Amino acid sequence: MNHHHRSPARALDIDTRLVTAGAMLTVCGSLVAFAGLALAGFALVNAGRQWVRQMEVPPGELAAAKLRQAKQASLAGMQAWQAAQGDGGRTNP
Repeated sequence: MNHHHRSPARALDIDTRLVTAGAMLTVCGSLVAFAGLALAGFALVNAGRQWVRQMEVPPGELAAAKLRQAKQASLAGMQAWQAAQGDGGRTNP
């Protein structure tokens, strides 16, 4: 009687020092990347603020003026359309 004994499956052999070192480098790299993004974002925000300060008309005022112009143009267009109808836009029954 010949019994075949199987050897137990080998466990995965992981070098924990390398995994730890890789994790540490990943964390350090992420911190450096985050610092770079923060610095670049800060520079862009400052440039935007300076650009807005140099504008002759602040963006809010410019937007309000353009809205008024659009409303006036819409009203003029409606009045022209009604005048083209001949009777002020009223229909005869």
